[in-house]
Amino acid sequence: MTRTTRTTRTTPPRPVDVEALFPELVPFRREATRLHPRRGEPGIRDSSVGGPLLWPSAEPWPHCADDHPVTRLSDPSEDPVPLVPVLQLYAADVPDLPFPPGTDLLQLLWCPYDHERYYAPWPELSWRASGELGEVLVDPPRPADAPHTYLPEPCVVHPERIVEYPRWDLPEELSQDLKERFDRLKEQSGWSYWYALSVAPGVKVGGYPHWTQEPDWPDCPDCGRRMDHLLTVDSAEFDGGSAKTWLPVEDRPPVGEIRDLPYEQRKAVQRAPGLMIGDMGGVYVFICSRCPKMPYDHRSDSS
Repeated sequence: MTRTTRTTRTTPPRPVDVEALFPELVPFRREATRLHPRRGEPGIRDSSVGGPLLWPSAEPWPHCADDHPVTRLSDPSEDPVPLVPVLQLYAADVPDLPFPPGTDLLQLLWCPYDHERYYAPWPELSWRASGELGEVLVDPPRPADAPHTYLPEPCVVHPERIVEYPRWDLPEELSQDLKERFDRLKEQSGWSYWYALSVAPGVKVGGYPHWTQEPDWPDCPDCGRRMDHLLTVDSAEFDGGSAKTWLPVEDRPPVGEIRDLPYEQRKAVQRAPGLMIGDMGGVYVFICSRCPKMPYDHRSDSS
């Protein structure tokens, strides 16, 4: 099966030289890979958001048997709920992912109902060797009445490596030391460090979580050290405060701004998978790559 042909998505260059203006941030720089999902028809051999998974037919499809709270958006049944595909990534497309030895495929599924800790979907993670799966499951089960905002539409991805600097994760003392210079930059140029220069929103791998609330890093249950951010599944690729710098060059309208476009046309760029985690929040997945079993955990800020 051939792989989907993708076009490029390019984040515009930062409007200022962050490291020249704020050399104190250099030790905190991190590389991330923006995935830029856009609606399409990915196959099982493609990296995708919401696309079909390369899932072995001999392995039972995962279900969630937890109790799910009734909300204004959903009234789940008491039967186990089949998980839904959210993300599939091949090492060839995102080589910076810390794949365990012998694997080249990451799959993320989640339960598409709220769970009480975060009132957000509950993810499960699998690492696989794509060449050793044998016969593939053709028609996995789907939940009957799950909230549509937790069911990602099939999207192809356009991986792009970028550099990030911390926002919420900037140490408090350093944040206070830099505040006057951040404010002066905003006053003189109109560019906000917090929205335009720090952490990329959207679906991505690595870098910093795009927290919308206070950071909540989990500790590894095996070694006790703080876990590493693996990936973010965000509600949107940009918002009104960040579109100027995080909207890819290829998606910019020839005239006017993205906010001037009709809603459905803007949504196809801003929220292609159709997800909405609370009020424009996200689900963040963490791993401990230092431990042999590579345990994982997640957090969500859904408001």
